[in-house]
Amino acid sequence: MSAGPDFVLRPWEMSDLPLVREAAQDPYIPLITTIPPRYSDQAAEAFVRRQWDRAATGAGYPFAIVRSRDRRPVGAIGLWLRDLPEGRASIGYWMVPYGRGQGVTRAALRTVTGWALRDLGIPRLQLFIEPWNTASARIAVDVGYRHEGLLRGWQQVGDERRDMAVYGLLNSDGPVDGRAVTAH
Repeated sequence: MSAGPDFVLRPWEMSDLPLVREAAQDPYIPLITTIPPRYSDQAAEAFVRRQWDRAATGAGYPFAIVRSRDRRPVGAIGLWLRDLPEGRASIGYWMVPYGRGQGVTRAALRTVTGWALRDLGIPRLQLFIEPWNTASARIAVDVGYRHEGLLRGWQQVGDERRDMAVYGLLNSDGPVDGRAVTAH
């Protein structure tokens, strides 16, 4: 799936182990994801297999974000369907340092959001972002998500429960990326 002219979203591959290694070295990514906090090839392979299992079982759609020009993976984005029976899904994303500041997170979020709302017809999408993470919040708002409030002690992050700001986007909110969300 194209995320603009410079990046694509694709299923995880075993060739993505260097990306898992880079993410495991980040001080924050392993705290909020299932990236192994201590890298080993075995732990990284298990991570990739979990992504395959999530897709195979319908738990979600995990994607590696890959730079087109050199096929280098720079991050990940996932559409998680645990709450789909209630008409909502959540999106999570992360980017390793060499992928940041290039607009790729925004493009990937816009791509997955449009696909989830338009093609999959999911009524509500939501993001959970720590209040200090202003860059991620800015990206969410730029794509069309609305800040809806603060969920106190919402998520375990490392050794503590942390607050999360919730951002939501409804299928009925209007166009994403200049195109209608739903067909009329």
